[in-house]
Amino acid sequence: MVVLTQLVFLGLPWLTWNGRPALLFDLEARRFYVFAWILWPQDLIYLVGLLVAAALALFLFTAVAGRLWCGYACPQTVYTEMFLAIERWTEGDRHARMRLDAAPWGSGKLARKIAKHLLWGTLAVITGVSFVGYFTPMRELLHALATFSLGPWETFWIAFYAFATYANAGWLREQICKTMCPYARFQSALIDSDSLIIAYDSGRGEPRGARSRQADPRTLGLGDCVDCTLCVQVCPTGIDIRHGLQNECIGCAACIDACHTVMDKLGYARGLIRYTTARGLGTGGGWRGMLEHLLRPRVVAYSVLLIGTLAAIAVSLTGRPSVAVDALRDRGTLAALSAAGVENTYQLLITNRTERTIGFTVSASGLPQLHVDSEVPSHWLPAAAQSRVPVRLVLPHAQAAQLAPGAYPVTFTVHADAETVHASATFLLQR
Repeated sequence: MVVLTQLVFLGLPWLTWNGRPALLFDLEARRFYVFAWILWPQDLIYLVGLLVAAALALFLFTAVAGRLWCGYACPQTVYTEMFLAIERWTEGDRHARMRLDAAPWGSGKLARKIAKHLLWGTLAVITGVSFVGYFTPMRELLHALATFSLGPWETFWIAFYAFATYANAGWLREQICKTMCPYARFQSALIDSDSLIIAYDSGRGEPRGARSRQADPRTLGLGDCVDCTLCVQVCPTGIDIRHGLQNECIGCAACIDACHTVMDKLGYARGLIRYTTARGLGTGGGWRGMLEHLLRPRVVAYSVLLIGTLAAIAVSLTGRPSVAVDALRDRGTLAALSAAGVENTYQLLITNRTERTIGFTVSASGLPQLHVDSEVPSHWLPAAAQSRVPVRLVLPHAQAAQLAPGAYPVTFTVHADAETVHASATFLLQR
């Protein structure tokens, strides 16, 4: 999971699409490039839909698999594992690190500590640069970094994200999960007796106690747990899983691995600590029994809502026109009289959602003989650009005289290549 998540995070800023980054959030130009799609501020609804889908996915995953996300794919867990790997490489295993920390300062200890923090800092900076690469094209960003010409915002966010990575993964580590992450606080409302958890089988393990390898625990009146406390020592959040499910448990299975090694040495069956459900733990059922309760009401409800949300987003994105039109009334004048008739002026905000130059014309309908001023010519709109087009609608005097004063709905029609897009507005007739 460390490799997979880092391939995605570090690799996406380097992907190209039509000669530009495949995934780029251009805040300065107010455009988001997501592979073939170009999203504008008017497309905020898609962000809302994506956040709703993410929440539903979190609810669904938690109901089915508990906190496996926390244990295997959460950035805090992934980066902590990477920083720990560097620490083990430079300072040794847990016992070696304890001896090193207790030893007096010398050249060897200083070299190991400096090497660790330099590698931590390098990884943190790479993470910060990759993060900013989603907002500034990566190749431009690296050139600016190499020539010391970074802008103030790029500099700030690289430093901020690098510092956050260094502090969270290098120093705070599991304290983020225990005291700062809100997920642990509301997971109890998302799981039920059929959600996957890590559990200690107290019926098999109690009463716990030390014994020799040759001793029969049943003769001694003991369970399978030898009270070695390895499950507590390896737990990244420092809990004792033998006390039952706790908010701090992130489902990483470190305690399972430790317990398996002890059971193997003693010749006992594995599974004293295992992935199971509360129902499965109580009934002693295996995976088959757990799968029988997979499709329960809350899982079905979350699945239907999630699929529906994703389908709505997909249909809307694939079916949206290549041009967006918003009709804005000119604030300078409401209506005016001229030799041609009653005139209303507007600003049409036309957005080219494609990466090609398109031509378009404008017409209007809604009132008899209402027309666009003939002075408005055909227009060309560059790729991924917006244009404000002033438009004047004219209603001849004869038709205006037949209508009462007030506001009348009209429709602008923009003909862009082979597509036709409409925008609603109102036409004012004054007394």
